[in-house]
Parts: sequence; C-alpha cells; structure tokens
Amino acid sequence: MMHVHLIGIGGTGLSAIARVLLESGYRVSGSDQTLSTLAQDVQSLGAQVFIGHQAENIQGADLVVRSSAISDTNVEVAAALAAGIPVLKRSEFLGRLIADRDSIAIAGTHGKTTTTAMIAYLLTALGEDPSYIIGGVAKDLNSNAHAGQGRSFVIEADEYDRMFLGLHPAIIVLTNLEHDHPDCYPTLEEYRSAFAEFIHQLKPAGVLLACADDLAAQQMVEAVPAGCQAFTYGMHENAAYQARNIQVNENGDTQFELWNNTPGGSKLLTQVNLTLPGIHNIRNATAALAVIHQVGLPLETAAHKMQSFSGTGRRFDILGVVQDITLIDDYAHHPTEIIATLQAARSRFKNRRIWAVWQPHTYSRTQTLLDEYVNSFNEADQVIITEIYASRESPCDFSSNEVVVRMSHPNVRYAAALQDAELLLQSELRAGDVVIVLSAGDAAQISANLLAFLRQKEGLL
Repeated sequence: MMHVHLIGIGGTGLSAIARVLLESGYRVSGSDQTLSTLAQDVQSLGAQVFIGHQAENIQGADLVVRSSAISDTNVEVAAALAAGIPVLKRSEFLGRLIADRDSIAIAGTHGKTTTTAMIAYLLTALGEDPSYIIGGVAKDLNSNAHAGQGRSFVIEADEYDRMFLGLHPAIIVLTNLEHDHPDCYPTLEEYRSAFAEFIHQLKPAGVLLACADDLAAQQMVEAVPAGCQAFTYGMHENAAYQARNIQVNENGDTQFELWNNTPGGSKLLTQVNLTLPGIHNIRNATAALAVIHQVGLPLETAAHKMQSFSGTGRRFDILGVVQDITLIDDYAHHPTEIIATLQAARSRFKNRRIWAVWQPHTYSRTQTLLDEYVNSFNEADQVIITEIYASRESPCDFSSNEVVVRMSHPNVRYAAALQDAELLLQSELRAGDVVIVLSAGDAAQISANLLAFLRQKEGLL
C-alpha cells in the first residue's frame, strides 16, 4: 500500500486530496500547524495527522505532497529530499491522480466552488458516481471530495500558484476573468496568460464552456487548441447555452428557461428552478447544465435535481435565524464577489436591514483592488470592516482603516479586532436584521460567536 504524506493536510486543497486517497486505498499521513475541522475529518477517515512540522513526520512515506503555502525550506520537505523521497506540489500530484479520468475542470476568478459542487451533485444524482475535489463542502454531498467509480473527475481548477497547469481536462468551464492573486500574478496580463495556457492543455477533442456574459472569459475561446470545441453560456443573446425568461420570486428563488442557440436556430432545452439567490448562481447553474448536456446525460432530470441543490459551506450559508435575526457566512473576498453576494441578499431580504461584515484577505489584494473595494458595499445598510487577514503574507503597515476612510458609504465602521466587531453587533442588532460575514480568513468565528450569543440571550428571555 503506497504511503502519501501531505504537508498542509488541514487546508482545503490537501484535505480533499487526502480524502480521495483514503477512499482509493492509500495510506495517508499529513501535518499542519493546527487541527482544523478539515484535518479532523480526514483523521476520522484514517489519516494520521501530526500537529506541527517535524522531520520525523515523513518517516515511511513513499511520496510527499505539499501545499502552495509550504516553502522549500520547510523541515519536512528538506527531510524528504534528504531521504530521497519525491516531493511534489499539489499541481504536479493532481495531474497524476486524475490522468486516466475524463476530468471536468472548473476555472475562473469567481464561482468555481459552487459550479464544481453543482456538477458533482448532478452527476451523482444521475447515478454516475463521479470523483470530485471541491474548494468547499457541498452540503448535499456532505463532503469536499470523493473517489468514485465513474469515469468523470470533477475538479475545482485553482489558478493560485498556477496549480491548474498540472491538469489536462476533457472539459473546462471558465466562469469569468478578473485580476486576482496579485502576489502570484502582478499584472492582469500575467493572470490572463496563465488561463490561456491552461485552456491550451485541453485533451484532444476537448470542450471549453466559457461565460458569454464576461468579455474576458469569452475572449479565451481564441486559446482553444485545434481539434477542440468551444461553446458559450450565460444570459447573453449570443450564448450557445442561454438562460432566458428569468423570474425571481419574493424569496429570491429563481425560475428560468435554458435554451440552446445554434446557427440552425434556437431550441428550448428545459425549465430550471433554483433556490440559490443571485444572478451569479443562474450563470453557475447554466454552466453546470451545459456540462450535463455536453456529456449526453438526461438534461430534464438534471434540471429537476437542480431544484434540490442547496449550495456549499460558506457560500451564502445561512447559519441560523435567532430572534428574527438572520446570520449568513460567505467566502466572498474579491470586490465582484462581495457585490454579487450583497445583491443576492438584497433580492432575498428586500426590506430588511443588511449588515455586511468584511474581513479583507491579504495585503496585496486589498491594496491592488482598493478602488473597487470602496464601492462594493452599496447594497448593505451597515458595514463593518475588520483588520486585514494576512494569510500567506507577512504583516505590513497598510491597514484596512484606509479603505474605511476612502469609502463614501454613510454607515461604515472600522473594527481593529474581530471581537470589536462582535461587540458592536451584539449592542446594535435588532429583530429583522440580516448579518453577512464576508471572509476567506478566520472571521467566520464572528457569526459563530454571535449565533451562540443570540441563542443564549433568547434562552434567558
């Protein structure tokens, strides 16, 4: 039995790989600085998890895989190389892991996780038993990864550290393209170039599905290699897979028709009911159903199953309603994502007071996209901005208070510590309010603590 050791096993990417390996019969060990929930999950499945990085942790391993956050100087990397044990980055290993499968890769700046989860869910609901790796836990699958027996391997194609360049997919879904990860891609041109290179890695006779509503994504059709096909999807009238006649009810749920536009004419494919709010989720659902159509599975059945899709963790994730106060967690950390999430909230909670609590993620992103951030909160009635979550970056003297100073929003406040935001909310929330915590860092603890506080307070009434 091959033994794979994962450095950074508690992160989203490597915990998913660990789960796939365990379900495939590998022996798995790994290490991380803390025992995250994801690390606990794979530990319960049989992985040996070490807290902290030590040279002896890699003993017995046949192969070591490290996350993008693990440097060349890591003690376990050094120990493995000294012992002659191969050390691979996640990108290198993933390419090997799925080489013999028909991979469906979902790429783009936004919407990857939800679209990946939708496709994995639909394939599962249609009896295909796909393998999948998702950048979050799909609620309906109760997992972020699975080693299935089917031919398909659905994978969220992460562009950070050029991870997706290790993949050679049969189908690529490209959701959109906006400059992100400036620590990895200093310019928009470098960012786009990486995506073009990725699309050029389509397998022979492969398919690109690009969002017609995003000009930059649509332009990537030009990168499709000879022998492959490209189709577009979205709400644009020229999209091959077009969402038409969109209707939103008072709960924010959506109905629309999916049409197939070809040079020979247009054809109604199916009617879609979607419980996830927001225009962005119409696009995500259209992409997922386009994949189902491309692989030749029953589209009508898939559209019916889509109605039951309830999303992924930390993507408009309603944690609870206490004292008529609704608490929501969301992973949004890019201006476009924040705008889309708050618009979705406004469509669902039309006449409610919406609180947006934003924890900026990385200094480089906050500084590079500063002008966009200051105008991203128009749909929120109250805004609280916490200090920046450094993540992989070293602290610097730039503070998120500089974002607050530049904002014209009438009700924006700075909270230096997460606890400050919690106390402010505890003192000012009232019945009917909606709180959305926007964070790719550790600010989810705000909503968790607030939920506990409100439940305790409710019990005392």
